Amino acid sequence: MKGDIKGDAPDSIARILRVDHAGEYGAVRIYDGQAAVLRHASGAGEAFARIEEMRAEEARHLAVFSDLLRERGVRPSALLPLWDVAGFALGAMTALMGSEAAMSCTVAVEEVIDEHYASQIVELEGLGEESLRGVLEAFRADEVSHRGVAEFYGGVGVGLLGGFVRLGCRVAILLSTRL
Repeated sequence: MKGDIKGDAPDSIARILRVDHAGEYGAVRIYDGQAAVLRHASGAGEAFARIEEMRAEEARHLAVFSDLLRERGVRPSALLPLWDVAGFALGAMTALMGSEAAMSCTVAVEEVIDEHYASQIVELEGLGEESLRGVLEAFRADEVSHRGVAEFYGGVGVGLLGGFVRLGCRVAILLSTRL
């Protein structure tokens, strides 16, 4: 992918930074959509509070990846406008189905992200990128924690909804890695 990075970030690092930035952006938008609906839903107080906490962590992850993109001279994914709309829509639609569906969405997303970060951590071994590897390990731990919170609040991540969300995440990862 010549020409899409500046500075001295190798293509593999640029790809990792680009896709992870896009993923965190999408995660924030999913939580934005869920919060917009659950903020006004009766009986969703605890779920809404947890979603707001997880959203804040995802926003922190996004800020770190935004800084890394700038520092390394890597352009963000060209698909951010799509993830803006798709993330918010997914969040709002699952929240309209109820707080358990919103939490099921989180379970499914976090399962895919856990696998994704795990494979990137392995890929970074031996590349002299211990700092980036440490960031991914810390963020992976946060994502696993989010999955646990979502499961505690009724999320299951199985069935048609979970399969749809997992497939969508995998397609988003594939596209954001390249575009």
